[in-house]
Amino acid sequence: MSKIAHYLQEHLTGEVMFSADARDYFSKDSSIFNIPPAVIVYPRNENDIRKVARFSWQLAQRNRIFPITARGSGTDTTGGALGTGIIIVFPAHLHQILELDSKSGDLSVEAGTNFGKLQQALQTHGLFIPAYPSSIEYSTVGGAIANNVSGPKSHKYGPIVNFVKGLRVVLANGEIIDTQRLSKKELNKKLGLSSFEGEIYRLLDTLIEENRELIKRSKLNLTRNNSGYNIYDVKKDDGSFDLTPLIVGSQATLGIVTEVNFSSEKYTPDSTLMMISVDDLDNLQHIINELNKSKNWPCSIEVVNRGLLEAVGKINPNQLKNSLATPYPEYLLFVEYDISNDHHQKKAVKALLKLVSRLGLEARVETEPELKQELVKILECSSTYLGNNDGLRKALPIIDDSVVPPNQLATLITEVTEIFKKVSLGDIAIWGHAGDGNIHIQPHLDLSQVGDRQKAFKLLNEYYDLVINLGGSISGEHNDGRLKTPYLKKLYGDEIYELMTKVKQIFDPLNILNPGVKFGTSEEEVKNLIGKDYNLANLYTYLPRT
Repeated sequence: MSKIAHYLQEHLTGEVMFSADARDYFSKDSSIFNIPPAVIVYPRNENDIRKVARFSWQLAQRNRIFPITARGSGTDTTGGALGTGIIIVFPAHLHQILELDSKSGDLSVEAGTNFGKLQQALQTHGLFIPAYPSSIEYSTVGGAIANNVSGPKSHKYGPIVNFVKGLRVVLANGEIIDTQRLSKKELNKKLGLSSFEGEIYRLLDTLIEENRELIKRSKLNLTRNNSGYNIYDVKKDDGSFDLTPLIVGSQATLGIVTEVNFSSEKYTPDSTLMMISVDDLDNLQHIINELNKSKNWPCSIEVVNRGLLEAVGKINPNQLKNSLATPYPEYLLFVEYDISNDHHQKKAVKALLKLVSRLGLEARVETEPELKQELVKILECSSTYLGNNDGLRKALPIIDDSVVPPNQLATLITEVTEIFKKVSLGDIAIWGHAGDGNIHIQPHLDLSQVGDRQKAFKLLNEYYDLVINLGGSISGEHNDGRLKTPYLKKLYGDEIYELMTKVKQIFDPLNILNPGVKFGTSEEEVKNLIGKDYNLANLYTYLPRT
């Protein structure tokens, strides 16, 4: 590998590494996998990335596959930031805010930009990007784009793709393209190009036209869905065409994003946060249903269950001592309103309080920042659960992210609780975005034990069957990576699955862009890629979050 590293270093402005400790560091992300790369590249500019892609493409043309994986901060929980060939690490150099128009709210940033610092810069102009992940303080813009992240405020504002106006992308062969929504006339010009870009447009347009009805009827009716490729929003009924929604969420398997053009929203810090103690699932489901029917939507509807609160209480008895009385309620529902019109915000809060009162429940309402932070401390207590080790047993992100229609949330929680009992996993800790039907569950298991590995894959299969039967998706706000790849055909069926593999072939005919992610990894291969020492040591500076 030293020859390849030396060759790359000769031709790149950025640095190239292949030392054992660097390869070991980049063999892990936030997933359960361990996949050592051969070479690590720290590009200083877009041209470095183009040269790496061209190098890999030329090798593949000679039947020597040396794949490329783009990586931000390594927060991916599904193995999407791991690869056996070249790891391109963005945060070292490509972290600039290139342009910001404070009047329009539009901005352009490099893919290695820290999301938290970007948000801070925007807020000094009274702006923000609402679709930020819980890992905002340490994740990158490029990672957010690769995974089409959602977050606490995505109930109102949707996923990150809603704020992406366009992308700058390095294709598999090293060509550089810009994406945005094209008119019919602009699309025809792209179709006439003799370049690889032109070939992509021609093949993809033909594929979509030939399968238009199949694509329409197969779209899952969900608030969030990152499974497979978003082939649904590329070509609209008016004939306009945009590669952006397809590349967002593709985990760098179709192209390598170097720059992102964003829109943003006016920042509204004067929000109202409510914490509602809910005694049973029926009431929880009823409140969610009513909130989702209301005209003034909350920006977030979050939930934690008693299992999580009790687990945190055992780990650190004092963490919630001054914030929440015991015995803990079955569920805590957190509802936040950020309506700019103060009258409408108070009206929405009053309506919810009436509903809570009719159900005989209790609610705490806060508007002051310090008091709201007390509620946030309870809401974000999952970080303690994630970072705790019970010997070699750790909270594992194996069924961490699923989404069902919001009116099916109670059924999902009931059934997954039964699955936990069946595989002898004890009490279940649940948290997540209740208003969207998107929950997080990370069972404590020791993957060095054969029995626990068997439990893990039994849990995977039964849980994903449940989610699919409820009309849901196995990837809500995170993504497929390698972990969920074996289950995509079960989710979409043979026809759509085959269609999505053709999309991959159009963009990456030599299979050099993050191979094995989203497509091409079997369940048996997943088992063989699991590491022996899963931990979140790379995140402890910031506190692990999901």
